[in-house]
Order: sequence, then C-alpha cells, then structure tokens
Amino acid sequence: MSDGKLILVTGAAGFLGSHLCDVLLAEGNQVLGVDNLSTGRLKNLKHLESESRFRFEEADICTPFDYGKVDYVFNLASPASPVDYMRLGVETLQVGSAGTINTLEIAKKYGAGYLHASTSECYGDPEVHPQVETYWGNVNPIGPRSVYDEAKRFSEAVVTAYNRYYNVNTHLVRIFNTYGPRLQANDGRVISNFMMQALRGVPLTIYGEGNQTRSFCYVADLIAGIVALSKSEEHLPTNIGNPGEFTMIECAQEILAVTGSKSELTFMPLPQDDPKQRKPDITKARSVLGWEPKVALREGLEKSLEYFKECVAAEA
Repeated sequence: MSDGKLILVTGAAGFLGSHLCDVLLAEGNQVLGVDNLSTGRLKNLKHLESESRFRFEEADICTPFDYGKVDYVFNLASPASPVDYMRLGVETLQVGSAGTINTLEIAKKYGAGYLHASTSECYGDPEVHPQVETYWGNVNPIGPRSVYDEAKRFSEAVVTAYNRYYNVNTHLVRIFNTYGPRLQANDGRVISNFMMQALRGVPLTIYGEGNQTRSFCYVADLIAGIVALSKSEEHLPTNIGNPGEFTMIECAQEILAVTGSKSELTFMPLPQDDPKQRKPDITKARSVLGWEPKVALREGLEKSLEYFKECVAAEA
C-alpha cells in the first residue's frame, strides 16, 4: 500500500478505527470511514469534519455495500469489549461472518489489499505461554465469551480462504489488549475500569485474586504495527501487542501511581472463561515487520490520563 490511495476503514468511529484513520490521512491517503455506530462514536471523528480527504458513511457492513473502487480495506468493524459483545452477541457473530465476507468481496472485486483485525481472544484461556501464532488456542465455543471468540475465529478462516482460493492480498492481525485516548470509558476493560474508578475515588474492582495477567499496548504502537503489517507480504496471523506482562494487581498499582488516587482494591468473583494469562510472542512482528512497541505501561497511562479525566468530568 502506497501513499495517496483511497482506503476503506470499517469500524472507523471506534477506538482503534479512528486512530487508524488519523495515521492513514497523515500518510497522504484518502479515507472512507464506515460505521453503524452500534459501539463507535462520532465524537471520535469530530476532529476530521473539515478534512477534505476524509468521508464518513453510516452503514452496517452486514448488509452488502459498495461505495466504488478502493485500493485497500481495513476491516475493524466489531464490538470489542465484553460489555458490548455480550450485549450485542448475535450482532457480533453477524459482523464477524457476513460483515467480513462483504468486505472481502469488495477487496476481491477491486483488487484491493485487505487487513482484518482479529484478536488474542482466538487463543482463549491459553495453555501455551506466551502465545505464538502457531498455537491453535483453548476456546469454549459455547461459553458467554464465545460470540466474540468464535466470530473472530471464523473471520480468520474466511479471510484465509479468500487469500487461498481468490488470491486476495489479505493480512491478519491478532490484537492484544490496547489502551489510550478514545477508549470507551465504561466498556468493562481493565485499563478503562481502573482509570475511571481511580479518578472517581472509588475502589478498583479486581476479579478473582488478581493474579491473572494481561499485556497492554499503547494505541499509537498498535496502529503502527497494523500499518506495517498491511504493507508486508505476510498473510498468516501476526501478533501485535506489548509483551510486557502485568498481573491485575500490578496494573491497578500502576494506575494508582499515575492518578495519585487513594482508592483501595476490592475483589469480586472471576467471570466464566476469563483467561488466566495473556502475553504475545512478537518474534514474527519483530523479524518480518521490524516492529516492536516503544511505549511502556507507565508512560502510556500518563499519555492517557487527561482523556480519562475529561471522561470523569463529563459525568458530573
């Protein structure tokens, strides 16, 4: 993908989609953003209202659509937080299946490149640690999280099929926990939960004993990895995430330090099928893409602090 192309971004009004639009525009491209706003927010794109190279269409990609020839397709459309995909379970399955096929048809029709945003949730509650792309995962196909896990696993299969059978130039990124400005404040994810609770001065909710681990990637690093993958010759799934691994208690302590909050910790039962550990093996990203994250957790939290303060102020 070279600069100056017309690029379709689905899920453009979401957390990651909006940041991706910014980077693609900064590279000199024209961007067509599509989102049905089921979880995305127009506020995330407000700064692009006067940008002549950006156009937004409110549409549901589960219904076939075609806005004309494009040079590249980034498919980021899907509820992504537990709060959203458990509320929109069937819709999540639809966008991972019909929505993915519809966007692949566009890439096939116009000879466009294609990148699909998959997830570390494809690994489920992993029995291999850290998680490497060749690991097939340990996923409950009928549990409460399955609407998201299986939607993404199916979408990986269909993206691979379009590459194998139709020679579409596809790329698959498995995204690990990402945070930063524009992350939904009340979406049930670890960073947003802890940040909002700390800034409100209420106890931070820890599930289980707090020993389960996650790896947190700052949004700018994540988008840089996605763009690098889109320009590569790599067609198999590629982990993009920060291999720094933190227990939930360690993460809470980092957030208390950054916010200066005196909030205490409170412990709740662990949700069903909640992964015990999560850490990407990014050997492939380092060797094939020359990519690795640059922003450590403390620095990324400091970069995100003002945004979350604004979110808390908006509640008042």
